[in-house]
Amino acid sequence: MTQNTGGKSAGAVLGAATVTTGLLAGVWFAYVCSVMPALARSDDRVFVEVMRNINDVIQNPVFFTPFLAAPVLAAVAAWQHRATRARTWTIAAAVLCAAVLLVTSAVNVPLNDALATTRDPAAARAAFEGPWVAWNLVRAVLSTAGFACLLRATTVRNRARD
Repeated sequence: MTQNTGGKSAGAVLGAATVTTGLLAGVWFAYVCSVMPALARSDDRVFVEVMRNINDVIQNPVFFTPFLAAPVLAAVAAWQHRATRARTWTIAAAVLCAAVLLVTSAVNVPLNDALATTRDPAAARAAFEGPWVAWNLVRAVLSTAGFACLLRATTVRNRARD
């Protein structure tokens, strides 16, 4: 029995959701394994200055496009695959991508904003580093799990087409 796989546009949306989610997982992972451990070796003034610079320059279309597109594309993919065997995987990915957006908006951005305005580098770092690193790890795990779900959805979708 052949199952409806949602057509070519559904495959394109699923592919785009997978790519954007993978890009974000890579961004958060890079912070986990290199950026933050390197900054941890810095003194307070350097740490705060570099994080402020990163927070300024990351606000650009190259970052915002996948950041905002990933949860939207994952949700559209979930809708398009609602009647297929890939349904569970796309829904899970959409929820995980939305969770990344929520964590970033509710925790990481406010921490970034507070870091930008605190005058004392030692106090700024003390309030910022531990929570930001922990919540970034959460984002990395959520994004990676979402990426894995989208990869699985793609596999399930492709098998259903055979």
